[in-house]
Amino acid sequence: MKKILLLVLLSSNFILAQSFVPNAPELDLKSYILIDPNTNTVIAESNSDGLIEPASMTKVMTAYVVADQINNNLISLDDEVLVSEKAWKMGGSKMFIEVGKKVTVLDLMKGIMIQSGNDASVAIAEYVGGTEEGFVDLMNSYAASIGMKNTYFVNSTGLPGEDHLTSASDLALLTSEFINNFPDIYALFKEKEFEYGGITGNKYNRNKLLWRDETSDGVKTGHTSSAGYCLIGSAKRGNMRLITVVAGSDSANNSFSDTQRLLEYGFRFYITQKQFEADKEYATSKVWGGKSDIVRLGVSKDISITLPRTSYKDTTINYDIKNNIQAPISKGQKIGTLEIINNNETVLTSDLIALEDVEAKGILGRLWSKFILWLISLFGTS
Repeated sequence: MKKILLLVLLSSNFILAQSFVPNAPELDLKSYILIDPNTNTVIAESNSDGLIEPASMTKVMTAYVVADQINNNLISLDDEVLVSEKAWKMGGSKMFIEVGKKVTVLDLMKGIMIQSGNDASVAIAEYVGGTEEGFVDLMNSYAASIGMKNTYFVNSTGLPGEDHLTSASDLALLTSEFINNFPDIYALFKEKEFEYGGITGNKYNRNKLLWRDETSDGVKTGHTSSAGYCLIGSAKRGNMRLITVVAGSDSANNSFSDTQRLLEYGFRFYITQKQFEADKEYATSKVWGGKSDIVRLGVSKDISITLPRTSYKDTTINYDIKNNIQAPISKGQKIGTLEIINNNETVLTSDLIALEDVEAKGILGRLWSKFILWLISLFGTS
């Protein structure tokens, strides 16, 4: 009897150990967020929609606007920018450009993304927007267009300014958009150093995670006396990427440590897996009045989900397919929906679409099919 009881207890403890996911780390911050950007899954957060001062994290938006302008062939990385007196006189962190000299857009982007140069930010802002004020209008337009609901910029640098505010969730969204839309330019955030004009005093990237964690590939530090120490971080391990934003830390080292703790928590206890591949058959549906009796069903794009590692065994798929589908059917036409269920909760819902065209039969064939469908509806048979 004692042996049986011991086996039961050991089995119960094993099950608990396998299913247990600890709470996210407790961090002394104004706000933070940890997301998987590929599935838009929030893994951990605290006050992530609360307003914060972005400090130099602002420069992620500055670089994003420039990247989009380059992508649309409005400017190029080879363009040369004349440095204004205003840009040259900017205080704070600097790239050390000189008034009256020309600097390429590529070098200015490195000065912004690696050295966090306020002078470089103003120079590129004046080039793209005509004035820094004009560029700030662009920043706010871009912010609205990608769904940053708690953000308003008043400058291109992140220097303190009235109403210059954002949120951790908005900055995570911005970073996700940057990675997805402009991966080549985003890669500049990973470069550890950039020296311009022979001045070495500010050549190293301030993001120390690039040295601490080889999977880290960005993105941007920030600090003012009122904002505290802030950091947007991102890392990719295998096929899983995580983005974190921490705001209001009391030291630079703590901002890095807190970011590391969040990233380790996410990678340790969560996993992102592909559930569906685009254009692959997952179900079929009977077709009435078509030259083919069935149509193959699938999804229009790859679908992945992020869940606790211990939860995947409890995942099921439900298909809801329309009845009495009649030809003609066009490729991409919605035929039903699918639901991914985990622990009795719907994790994701997506359209099931036709993977091919199905032409209709001739007039007699269509009339016969309609007659059969009428009989089915009349007698309730299927």
